[in-house]
Amino acid sequence: MGALAGLSLYLWEQHSRAKQLEYALEDARRTIQTQDNQLLSLTGKLQDLDEDMQRVRQFDSKLHVLMNIGIGSADPEDPEPKEQEGREENGDGAARFRDPVFLSRHRDLFARHVHSLVDELADNVQLEEVKQQTLVGFLRSNKESLFSIPSVWPVKGYLTSGFGLRRAPTAGASRMHKGLDISNRVGTAVQAPADGKVTFSGYDGAYGLCITIDHGNGITTRYAHLHKSAVKHGDEVLRGEVIGALGNTGRSTGPHLHYEVHVNGIPVNPMRYILN
Repeated sequence: MGALAGLSLYLWEQHSRAKQLEYALEDARRTIQTQDNQLLSLTGKLQDLDEDMQRVRQFDSKLHVLMNIGIGSADPEDPEPKEQEGREENGDGAARFRDPVFLSRHRDLFARHVHSLVDELADNVQLEEVKQQTLVGFLRSNKESLFSIPSVWPVKGYLTSGFGLRRAPTAGASRMHKGLDISNRVGTAVQAPADGKVTFSGYDGAYGLCITIDHGNGITTRYAHLHKSAVKHGDEVLRGEVIGALGNTGRSTGPHLHYEVHVNGIPVNPMRYILN
């Protein structure tokens, strides 16, 4: 009888201990799940921050190309930095690190990935600080010339055609489109994107009513298919000053502004200069 009682007590103690271990295990699982969720959230925030840093670097690169400093080997027609081939965040790598199943099986690899992201962001921040210091120094010493760079949109509207080869809407064959087409209502104000001097204001064949502005340093801009012009040859204009109104004159399929930027007589992509 005593042996049976002792066995019952032993089994009860073992059952109680097993329950305690079960509760502890369940609590540990909840803790791990919470930590996994926190890690997933952290890597998502880090990758979002990395994307923000890429946009900052692209903007910085455009500024440097625009001001002809620190261009290096960048293509002047495409100042946006190219993504590195094989960069894990560009493909399925980023997605798999947000996968809870992958995280549960490869926590060590996941931790190394997070640390790598942090180190890379820290390096990028330091690099941007150096580049920004160079840029600030240039801006301080070239305040006047900056007003002569066409760095803002000349008109509000919708970008309907970009710079480069395209099938001409009135001819059918592919040909070089030397500027941007920005559509809006007839009469929408067209503004000078930079300080300069008007060198032409009048009708110019297929361009219709057209204005050309010389901004100095070999940079000129052209505004075609206007409804009316508010300036004449020889006028000095300032950035933001209204120079005319969007129209549909010349060889045009609808109301829009055809906007060109030329550097030393050669048409270049206006997006190379537009910052906003």
